[in-house]
Amino acid sequence: GLIEQADNLFNRIEHISDEGLPNKIPYREPFHEMMNDNDSLYRKEIANADIELMLTAQYFSYARYVWEGMSETKSQKIDWFLPRKKINLQQIMDSLLLDSNPQFVATEPVYRQYGLLKDYLKKYREIQKKGGLTFIKADKRSYRPGDSSAAVISIRKCLFILGDIASDNGSALYDKELEDGVKRFQNRYGLKEDGITGPSIVKEINTPLSKRIEQLIVNLERCRWLPEEPKGVYFAVNIPAYTLYAYENDSLLWTMNVVVGKSVHKTVIFSGDLKYVVFSPYWNVPPGILKDEVLPAIRRDKNYLTRNHMEWNGNSVRQLPGPWNALGQVKFLFPNSHNIYLHDTPAKTLFGQEKRAFSHGCVRVSEPERLAQFLLRNDSSWTKEKIKSAMNASREQYVTLKETVPVFIAYFTAFVDREGRLNFRDDVYQRDSRLAQMIFEKSNTSGQ
Repeated sequence: GLIEQADNLFNRIEHISDEGLPNKIPYREPFHEMMNDNDSLYRKEIANADIELMLTAQYFSYARYVWEGMSETKSQKIDWFLPRKKINLQQIMDSLLLDSNPQFVATEPVYRQYGLLKDYLKKYREIQKKGGLTFIKADKRSYRPGDSSAAVISIRKCLFILGDIASDNGSALYDKELEDGVKRFQNRYGLKEDGITGPSIVKEINTPLSKRIEQLIVNLERCRWLPEEPKGVYFAVNIPAYTLYAYENDSLLWTMNVVVGKSVHKTVIFSGDLKYVVFSPYWNVPPGILKDEVLPAIRRDKNYLTRNHMEWNGNSVRQLPGPWNALGQVKFLFPNSHNIYLHDTPAKTLFGQEKRAFSHGCVRVSEPERLAQFLLRNDSSWTKEKIKSAMNASREQYVTLKETVPVFIAYFTAFVDREGRLNFRDDVYQRDSRLAQMIFEKSNTSGQ
């Protein structure tokens, strides 16, 4: 007869919208009828081929939609070139059925962020059911500690509902508690943490909850594509967060700010193995930049190359090593067909900006010396002093790492930080709406 795992599977499918997916499981209604009638033959008969086949089919549908997500062909249509995870659904089913604990899934084969975002999806839907957030009608450009306004009452109420302040005292006075709550909100949205409620905060709070729920849904889908548990030391760059994260297994070691590609020169979503550190690098001007920027500048100014520390190198142009170099004093290579890498930059002030999409596609790092030290930490011949000297040598030097380090360049506009707080970021490359459309379009139930 039916065992407990069957009811657990049925419960998951009945509540598949909790996973941020439409109720489009095939044969959902017949399955519902089979499982919902306690007096049915399906429950009474010891062996029934119909319910057995239905349960097996429903397991595979659920597992594909929830644990694997849409097909790799579809994800590549929206320029996601990170390798998709591979899981053995039959093997997982065997372990579920043999497990003495009949709970349907103890540990789901999904990236850690998935469960965290799923919890927040439930919370945001509950907020929406209760009427959502109060729309803030600003009567001046900004609010700061000491100000008093009806808008402050609304701001306080919204931050309380969102969890940035512990209580709502209903006061119209912009007090210390509200200032601290605003700073927490600003941190979660990647904004300058000054405790002042300006136009950017009002805009974020007034964004419809339906839009936030859509953001959570599309980022849940992206989580389905990632490896379940990356191993060893690796770097992850989240483009919308303008941040590089260094991990060892699932432990976050440190982070640093980065600059990514402009919307017209998008940084590619892919992965590679970091293999070389290049100190005092030449910058070989890419053909596109040479054609569109450098050659016209040479025609206007015959001294352009000299003034910019450049020289002809065959039919191409390169910039000499030095503090003026566009790549700064060190670059980090993970060979790939996209010609993207990590590098230093002389334009340090850009790292202080809230939005940091300024490059031609490569990723500029704010602390290149720290990154070099980390990559060479197990090589005793590379001391801090030697690294600093090599960065200032004005002579290009390649160093091959003893062990390569995986680099994942990803795209998440919603994620949960290590303190368990939900973060949102701007959809800098306008990718969310297209993915949301793909998730909910009717054809999504086929070709998975």
